[in-house]
Amino acid sequence: MIDTFLTIALVFLTLSILAAIYRLIKGPSIPDRVQALDNIGINLIAGIAITSIMLRTTAFFEVMLLLGILSFIGTIAFARFLERGVVIEHKRHK
Repeated sequence: MIDTFLTIALVFLTLSILAAIYRLIKGPSIPDRVQALDNIGINLIAGIAITSIMLRTTAFFEVMLLLGILSFIGTIAFARFLERGVVIEHKRHK
């Protein structure tokens, strides 16, 4: 019974990822594309968690943590780019 619900959840996550990929490619602006990329990252983490539950294993927890960290770093880098125009500032003393 629960495997059926988890399979249905994976199908909906797959459809959500496909919609986000469309927005990533088509998106009218850069922030829309970054938001779609964040959405894909979150949905991938959820899909891995559901797969981990279905397989009854904890082997994928590190993968979920790594994806979360990379998604967060990407979001912070884009926010800095929007705020300052550069991601990494090089302070040069003249």
